[in-house]
Amino acid sequence: MAYTTIKKPSDYFNTKLYTGNGTTDTAITGVGFQPDMTWIKSRSAATPHSLTDAVRGNNQGLYPNLTNAENTSSNYVKSFDNDGFTLGTDSIINANSATFASWNWLASNTTASNTVGDINSTVSANTTSGFSIVSYTGTGSSSATIGHGLGVTPKMIIIKNRSTTSNWVVYHETMGNNQIMFLDLTDGQSLSNGTFNATSPTNSTFTVGNSLSTNGSGNNIIAYCFSEIKGFSKFGSYVGNGSVDGSFCYLGFKPKLVIVKEYGASGNWIMKESRFDNQNDSYILSNDPSSEVNANAVVGFDLLSNGFKLRGTAGDSNGAGANILYMAFAEEPLVGDNPCTAR
Repeated sequence: MAYTTIKKPSDYFNTKLYTGNGTTDTAITGVGFQPDMTWIKSRSAATPHSLTDAVRGNNQGLYPNLTNAENTSSNYVKSFDNDGFTLGTDSIINANSATFASWNWLASNTTASNTVGDINSTVSANTTSGFSIVSYTGTGSSSATIGHGLGVTPKMIIIKNRSTTSNWVVYHETMGNNQIMFLDLTDGQSLSNGTFNATSPTNSTFTVGNSLSTNGSGNNIIAYCFSEIKGFSKFGSYVGNGSVDGSFCYLGFKPKLVIVKEYGASGNWIMKESRFDNQNDSYILSNDPSSEVNANAVVGFDLLSNGFKLRGTAGDSNGAGANILYMAFAEEPLVGDNPCTAR
């Protein structure tokens, strides 16, 4: 039974764990493809997250847990390679003896001009895996559309103004088009008609208002757009119950990475990764520089063959009555040519 068109999820999204050596031109291999976006976080040290993409260019650093403008340095990710990426010496990504996690997404390995919207954009899009990187220059207008290149409607969009200090704005279909959250903060959702002009994205464009974060006049802005691909990615929500027998979220695949965030109230962005040594109880916070938290069953949830089940009682991930959204990417599809085994 054909459940997914992506037979091998690691051809489009893959995690690579590595240990830094502090040496320039360090090649990290084993990703399985040439990434277009790489998100790196030290597991062993309290240092910022780092995000680099091929549209902005290597050596261009952004920090998902900080509001900083883009920073250029030859000591960041120096290149995207056929089977991974090459590091410089910056301690955020390559401290000697520190352990790191990198999350890697494939777009198209090329860029194209997109003139569909009111604002022209430069796009690297992968319609198979539902991921695109969109670079554009803001106009400050009260309403403008921007082409995303996916061909279907995005479920989630993360936007950062590269030119100035600003929050990382998150659109998630669950919250609606006039509610936003910030990837770098613990804040719950907030009303903001001006950020996306209270307009939902379409299969060709997303809309921005006159917010500095999404449409600052003359500012360089980057957007990461995700559509849902059956058997590979899913974006949804659940209601917590505060119990060790928590909610089960059906995904249709065995998850490799799950990120959850309470949107009805304050709470951390929790990143759960199947490659961590203690996958069910270990996590990283995307809004915080803290090192990986290990063996904390309070925030635990089981990563299963067809989804994930909450096992902890922490409010951030499973508070009683808490409204929590998630994004998830597959390790193996539940049904396909190479299905995962049941657990």
